[in-house]
Amino acid sequence: MQFKCTTLVLDLDGTISDPSLGITRCFNHALQSHGFPAVSESAIAKEIGPPLDETFFKLAPGINASSVGQFIATYRDRYSDIGYSENTLYDGIPAALNRLKSADITLGVCTSKRRDFAEKILSLFGLSEYFSFINGGDVGITKKSQLAGLLNSKIIDNDAVMVGDRYVDIKSAHGNGLRSVGVLWGFGDYAELSEASPLCILEKVEELPRAFI
Repeated sequence: MQFKCTTLVLDLDGTISDPSLGITRCFNHALQSHGFPAVSESAIAKEIGPPLDETFFKLAPGINASSVGQFIATYRDRYSDIGYSENTLYDGIPAALNRLKSADITLGVCTSKRRDFAEKILSLFGLSEYFSFINGGDVGITKKSQLAGLLNSKIIDNDAVMVGDRYVDIKSAHGNGLRSVGVLWGFGDYAELSEASPLCILEKVEELPRAFI
């Protein structure tokens, strides 16, 4: 099935690249620095996507709102130094982006990750040129509100489609009246994505341009 749109808004983690190694190491660095035990990579992988404070509350029972900022600061110290580069680009992403942009589809990024980190990752992989905008989040900022901001500022319009690997990507799009597409090469499984009711769920990166061209 093929869909028409002028703008695609892509999530970053789990959609463009696999940040598992760096994120796992940074979470465990922060947890252990503040007296909590390390957590398995599989447990952390289940939480990749939402803002950092939400994940720390899940990974470190007993942590309170007044101290979570210290955990985030410790996480970001390591992430800004090395964690962002402990990242793997999904096979086929550059070719898919090139096909989409060549078809005059505007491409942008909307991620819960802070914008400066997102820019460093895209630059690391030589992908910055493909994107007309990069929208980053922070603690206390939901993806739903990020998309609302893009709409209100007219960076995107109601024809835009959100592409992501987690439930939050799909539901945030729907909460703004936008269409969405789920992808299975990231961290969300079929059950999670199908529950959110995207237009379709893609299994392979090469299916992404085919869905719109």
